Amino acid sequence: MISQLPEVLTIKETSQYLRIPLRSMYKLAQEGKIPCQKVGKHWRFRKVTLDSWLDEHAALLNDERTRGTIEHGN
Repeated sequence: MISQLPEVLTIKETSQYLRIPLRSMYKLAQEGKIPCQKVGKHWRFRKVTLDSWLDEHAALLNDERTRGTIEHGN
């Protein structure tokens, strides 16, 4: 694993950082499901943006779980 990550990550670095298979990272990037930019032929990811994206998705997931619990009476 990379000890000190740069501010802008390659797709391989992002894959390692998020612990997501490289093939899945390409799919997420191509479908616009993860914040990134294409620079020429290469995908680039801002680490700070990825961290915010993870926080937002964790919050949304927690909200959905909470609503499901309340709605289903569990």
